[in-house]
Amino acid sequence: MDEAYRFMLAIQDHPVEECGEPLIALPEASSKLKVLFSALPHVRGLPRLFFLRKGILPAFLEAAAEMNRRGWALRVEDAFRTREMQKYNALRPDVFSAVLAKVRWELEGALPGVELFRRRLAALIAMSPKVGTHCSGSAIDVSVVRLEGGAEIDRGAPYLEISEKTPMGSPFVPEAARRNRAEITALMARHGFRTYRFEFWHYNQGDAYDAYLSDGGLPARYGPVDLDPATGAVTAIVDSLVPLNTEEEIGALLERREG
Repeated sequence: MDEAYRFMLAIQDHPVEECGEPLIALPEASSKLKVLFSALPHVRGLPRLFFLRKGILPAFLEAAAEMNRRGWALRVEDAFRTREMQKYNALRPDVFSAVLAKVRWELEGALPGVELFRRRLAALIAMSPKVGTHCSGSAIDVSVVRLEGGAEIDRGAPYLEISEKTPMGSPFVPEAARRNRAEITALMARHGFRTYRFEFWHYNQGDAYDAYLSDGGLPARYGPVDLDPATGAVTAIVDSLVPLNTEEEIGALLERREG
């Protein structure tokens, strides 16, 4: 988790030159393909926003079409997130509890300080819009299912598993699941998507993660934005490094757990 946190710090410093490209609604754009979308509400009961940048849409459709030819279908679990979604994603009881349990195991049962817990939480859930590529409209979280029968392709754990199985290359999942993860990732990579290697479900393109990992030193095209869902128009978030969750908020939640 220290490595993931260092990666997040590097992303904070990577330059972004927001291009202002609009977002496109994926359900309508992919209607000629077999693509599924999560029916579950987002945090706080908010509707999910299945939007992706216009420039990434062709790659998404090509990846979805290749999945279909393979006998598979993408199920998009999450896509664009507003600042509210990103903020409260980190405070979800299941996520908060899972991360807290891992940190307490690390500390032999002791309750962590706010700074350490916040670092561990930030390794899995972006704590500012700049670092959260879902806020850039350039990332999707996916599962994959079989076209025949609808069974989910086994990746060793379901979507949003927060455990030692979460990293893409986790040794704690069966060999068959590791092969499935690798095959899905290779397919997505053929269409320009990168993976966040600390999560087995996340793919992105054209943002700070992508630009940083390309090692070319070029600024990212897509940065954090506010979205008008009616038109797809975006407005760049100026204060993108301001934390979405303060140490005071996280400290108060930890105190409740201790109490």
